[in-house]
Amino acid sequence: MSNSSTIFGLCIIFIVFLAILLLVINYFFASNNPYKEKNSPFECGFHSFLGQNRTQFSISFFIFALLFLLFDLEILLVYPYVISAYNNSIYGLVIMLIFFLVLTLGFVYELGKRALKIDSKQMFNIEKKPNTIFFV
Repeated sequence: MSNSSTIFGLCIIFIVFLAILLLVINYFFASNNPYKEKNSPFECGFHSFLGQNRTQFSISFFIFALLFLLFDLEILLVYPYVISAYNNSIYGLVIMLIFFLVLTLGFVYELGKRALKIDSKQMFNIEKKPNTIFFV
């Protein structure tokens, strides 16, 4: 058996031991005080507000999440360029600038289509309340 496989085996044994140890510590030291509200079917121990637990979600929440993932994963695609920036020369820089240009154009298109606008029931319309005064 080689040295690297011995170290790998020890790491696996250590990880299993650490996981069991942390579970046992949590079992003995964590407080357990269930009550009626905490055991209720709604999450977080709170009652639902005006039947919100059965209403459908707006599709804009899912669109917002998908757009977040798209622009979040852009960082993952930029990372290899940043690591090898010294070796890429001007060609790699131009490719990254084109990549950012396409992403920026996509983001401007989303803003133009108002894809990032989420209307909520908690937000009130200012036009319905013309006498409302806001202090800045």
